[in-house]
Amino acid sequence: MLKMTHLSKVYRTHMVETHALRDFSIHVRDGEFVAVTGPSGSGKTTFLNIAGLLEEFTDGEFWLDGVDVRGMGDDARSRLRNEKIGFIFQSFNLIPDLNIFDNVDVPLRYRGFKTAERKKRIDEALTRVGLASRMKHYPSELSGGQQQRVAIARALAGSPRLLMADEPTGNLDSLMARGVMELLEEINRQGTTIIMVTHDPELAARAQRNVHIIDGQVTDFDEEPKLRAPSRDGSAASAAMA
Repeated sequence: MLKMTHLSKVYRTHMVETHALRDFSIHVRDGEFVAVTGPSGSGKTTFLNIAGLLEEFTDGEFWLDGVDVRGMGDDARSRLRNEKIGFIFQSFNLIPDLNIFDNVDVPLRYRGFKTAERKKRIDEALTRVGLASRMKHYPSELSGGQQQRVAIARALAGSPRLLMADEPTGNLDSLMARGVMELLEEINRQGTTIIMVTHDPELAARAQRNVHIIDGQVTDFDEEPKLRAPSRDGSAASAAMA
């Protein structure tokens, strides 16, 4: 799904040259759930931005779902990102003046889907995260866990092959965090590849594989993914997320 080989990212000003990533190599298989850990300033966010096609890299190779990303123009990168990748952020990034239905609808409008197709996708995504009955509510009327589920639904509505999660439980208490993690695990069981950046060792331990980054380099990783037990009830939502 994602392969970076000897990748580097250098930020330059007229006075300073900062190496955010150096000789960075990682391979994420289709269908994996990978947790990326490391101290603040280690390069995790830079990696996530490059992997999500939000930033360009300086040198090296990067293949996303079989596509060579090197030399791509902005328009081509945007198309690939919109077709392949969904994003989940720590701060939810919901639009407060729009209800839940319309929040999920925003990226679908950019994709150019027709009205009937958008409605079908929104209904399915909100049902999948257990919030179909709340689609006319506004973000301020939901708990933190529910808002994060809306953010997940917004990402899922575009049918991404890869889900990028940046500290998805960082603004939640432990009970809500557990529910969000259970939902991500269920989404992964259904075939979506997930890369999750987290500082929480307990959440990282629940991923199939861990990658540790220090000073812009991969310093520790599991070669083989852990086997995940099948869902007992097939339910993606958890009572802990209510």
